[in-house]
Amino acid sequence: MSPEIGSEFHWDPAVLLGAEQDGPPAWLPARRALFATGCGALSELLRLLAPGSRLHVPSYFCMGVAEALSAQAPIAWYRHLPDGRGPRWETLRAGDGDVVLAQNLFGRERGEPWTAWIRAHPGVCVIEDHSHAPFSDWARDSEAAYAVASLRKTLPLPDGGLLWSPSGRELPGPRGPESDGAHLKLAAMLLKAAWLQGRPVAKEQFRALAQQGEHDLLGSAGPACAFTRAALPLIDVGGVLATAAARAREMAGLLGGRTPAIELVGDGPFRLQLACPTAQARDALQAHLAANRIYAPVHWRQDRGGLWSGDHEAAELAARMLTLPVDHRCGPGDLLRMAEVMTAFAPAVAA
Repeated sequence: MSPEIGSEFHWDPAVLLGAEQDGPPAWLPARRALFATGCGALSELLRLLAPGSRLHVPSYFCMGVAEALSAQAPIAWYRHLPDGRGPRWETLRAGDGDVVLAQNLFGRERGEPWTAWIRAHPGVCVIEDHSHAPFSDWARDSEAAYAVASLRKTLPLPDGGLLWSPSGRELPGPRGPESDGAHLKLAAMLLKAAWLQGRPVAKEQFRALAQQGEHDLLGSAGPACAFTRAALPLIDVGGVLATAAARAREMAGLLGGRTPAIELVGDGPFRLQLACPTAQARDALQAHLAANRIYAPVHWRQDRGGLWSGDHEAAELAARMLTLPVDHRCGPGDLLRMAEVMTAFAPAVAA
């Protein structure tokens, strides 16, 4: 059982494939550009597309990325919530020459509705964000102009923003040098691996490296670091992502009926999302989990005092949602411990 659950990935050679491969793996697009970050890839893509085009962004989305992209294009919003209903097409008012950012939110969306929309709007450039399920059937069968995936969200890599064009269009390349942030994050991953093995490494040391690395890396449009470029084709991506999705389903099964005041929003493939009854309950649950060395992220906060979607329902949901960090690193003992910690907190939420 791990001393902590969640937080930054560590480097584990066990994720590499055992057999030698003859050329790039089939899941990696043949024509691709590999940036340091998905945000950087999107920024460079918007530079390539027609200047002044409006960018339509889903209302339940990472506001930090949206803010970065607003420097390249004026932002419009359309409603897409994590409720399983998909985009509300009547709110997507895109015209010819506009750009639409679609997302496979938490990896649970179907690609067919977007494919139909793309065929019906040939004058609109659609970019799909597959960060939560980088190599899903939808990603492989896409008909979009472009697709992007921030790889470090699901794979144990220090950086990596994969950009490709399912319809065969021109791709921008990375700009500038590798990010020093990626090198700091790789150092943190290696030291965390040693710490998990009981070596005399101070947790504060690799945490500081990871935090500084993330700060320096954010929005980088440079190339992915040498480690990511070398390791990506060797990773057992299918095994890592399938294990993560299976663990999320197992965790949902363990929690079924044990936390009646906390709604299970979905059970993978991207971890396990919860909806608490209030924002205060969400924050208290997050603190309770952290006190038990379970580090659950929020996807994503919307500050009504800053850049936000203007969609009150999306912002209200974002204030109540929490993601349980269930991924390929979790073993049976970790799942049981999370279930026990959640169950212990349930009476406080009900009260």
